[in-house]
Amino acid sequence: MIPIEWWGSGVAYVEALERQRARRDEVLAGRGGEVLALLEHAEVVTTGRRAPEGLDLARLAARDVDVIPTERGGLATWHGPGQLVGYLICDVGERRLGVRHTVAAIEQGLIDWLARSGVLAQRDCGRPGVWVPDGKIAAIGLHFRRGVTLHGFALNLSVAESVYAGLVPCGIEDARPASLDRVVGEAPTPFDAHESVGSDVLDALARVRS
Repeated sequence: MIPIEWWGSGVAYVEALERQRARRDEVLAGRGGEVLALLEHAEVVTTGRRAPEGLDLARLAARDVDVIPTERGGLATWHGPGQLVGYLICDVGERRLGVRHTVAAIEQGLIDWLARSGVLAQRDCGRPGVWVPDGKIAAIGLHFRRGVTLHGFALNLSVAESVYAGLVPCGIEDARPASLDRVVGEAPTPFDAHESVGSDVLDALARVRS
């Protein structure tokens, strides 16, 4: 069973990235280390392997928001207070899941959790992530090395739409960012939600393996 760990609030992105990479090195070396790490970042914008679209660096710099390139899939996205981030370090190659099934399982786990919160969420064909009528409520971006994952998902619990000023989220012009508190009127903190969200994601992964 993959353990769930809470890595904290206000976590600097580079610190979490170093921890992820160290854990993946352990998995690749056969020393264990699998984890679903959940946390809340200090404000940051990250980019994926493709060149970001619609990124206003001057506007972000004026807000003291760092932009950090990563090896994950996807384009630019925001992380910060009110958003629950989950990093999955897991040997999906050993579980014979593959990229598509891994992404689908994470999406399904988030959809299941949102359903228990009274929110009807779904996938949008051809656009990774989780969507509600108001827009995109969760982003997903992974990197695979020898079948072991890095990075994961970001679920907006209590996030103002204004924090996305200066970027086009995930490079999708019409992907208005949604947030749970705007959908249902209130939302748990990332810490309060992390165990139940993590459990639903891992349950969805287990169902794919069975």
